Amino acid sequence: MNEEYVEKTAAPDTQGPAAPAHGQRSFLHILINTAVANFTTSFLWFALTFWVYLETENVMATGIIGGAFMLLIAVFSMVFGTIVDNHRKKPVFVFSAMITAIAFSLAGLIYLWLPTEDILDVGGWQFWLFCLVILFGSIVEQMRGIALSTTVTLLIPVERHANANGLVGTVQGIAFIITSVFSGLAIGWLGMGWTLAISIVMVVLTMLHLLQISIPEDEPVKEEGRTKTSDLRLGFSTVMAIPGLFALIIFSMFNNFIGGTYMALMDPYGLTIMSVQAWGLTFGLASTGFIIGGLAIAKFGLGSNPIRTMLWLVAAMGLLGAIFTIREWTWLYIVGIWLYMMLIPAVEASEQTVIQKVVPFRRQGRVFGFAQMMEASAAPITAFLIAPIAQYWVIPYMRSEQGGEQLGWLLGAGQARGIALIFLVGGLIMIVVALLSMGTKQYRKLSAIFQTENPTTAMEQ
Repeated sequence: MNEEYVEKTAAPDTQGPAAPAHGQRSFLHILINTAVANFTTSFLWFALTFWVYLETENVMATGIIGGAFMLLIAVFSMVFGTIVDNHRKKPVFVFSAMITAIAFSLAGLIYLWLPTEDILDVGGWQFWLFCLVILFGSIVEQMRGIALSTTVTLLIPVERHANANGLVGTVQGIAFIITSVFSGLAIGWLGMGWTLAISIVMVVLTMLHLLQISIPEDEPVKEEGRTKTSDLRLGFSTVMAIPGLFALIIFSMFNNFIGGTYMALMDPYGLTIMSVQAWGLTFGLASTGFIIGGLAIAKFGLGSNPIRTMLWLVAAMGLLGAIFTIREWTWLYIVGIWLYMMLIPAVEASEQTVIQKVVPFRRQGRVFGFAQMMEASAAPITAFLIAPIAQYWVIPYMRSEQGGEQLGWLLGAGQARGIALIFLVGGLIMIVVALLSMGTKQYRKLSAIFQTENPTTAMEQ
């Protein structure tokens, strides 16, 4: 099977350019800078979600906000990937930071200009204008994530890709902790105005730091005969040329269907059982699991077959998601989130490591963009479906006497039992899908291709 695949799809630059002598130093600088940028956008986004829920107590509003975030990531990911492939990486980082700084500054002006009660009117244009401006700045920052994944190939030797991806998970975990703790504290003690001011200052500082970072890279090769339309399609055609890669992305997409459930309901659950300050601290504590998981991958890698590793870990995540709200116990919620967070870096690093090895460097941005588009498109569908279902059916049902009598033996009693029921069902679905995927032909094909010493990829012109 491998010989036939190589003959049919051979391409000369699968491994990308040789890593420069000081590539790891440049990578660490850009990694830290991106982590701070991710913290800044997540800090403001978390704070916006906390603020809206606390002021309106509307689960549907927070679900729509979260769903819109993922939907726009899906819409723009292919464009972002094409930009990353067609330009040197440093200008991409700087451009993203500049647009985010402008958007957040505009949000600050809107906050100063419009009355707060108008901004918090979910049915008014002021609310959606304010949210969309912050959303736009956060979306553009996602371009840096795609660029960061390609800099692993550009700056790090291939045998260290999994470890570098583990470091990405580690710094993301640190950003999660800072975000979770300070978003809750900022909204609880400082309010939305000062939260906006902090975000604007931080994103400007990351932009200034970017100007000092050196990323050695030749001018990207322009592929002849490509139009803007066909350039965008290259992500899809490249994925389809590699046996099993599309199936891997589809699996990650399905996994994000379940992730959309947590995205829509995690904050309302936490804010139901504790104060905003306590929830921010709790989520920050639980997010240390992200750091532990990332450090473990940075130290030990992902094994000989990252795809198998990913499927087993997704099944474990499903189990955790099913049981960590089985009772309304704060300690169970914290432990469950901590373990869940610990597994996320390995799952994400597995997919990135596979793409970095089997996809030519000149097209990795578009493939990462295509993967991000597919995976991000799943979460808003779930969020848009789950938020109204939870708000108007499941939560009222589980708070009713009938719901308590029928399912109280399984989920106990409390105000957040409806959310717990949704988490339970979603986790069980995740387990079943992960285990079934291990028996598929696509899994075996992609595993065999990845495990060849020098896999080559294919793109039909």
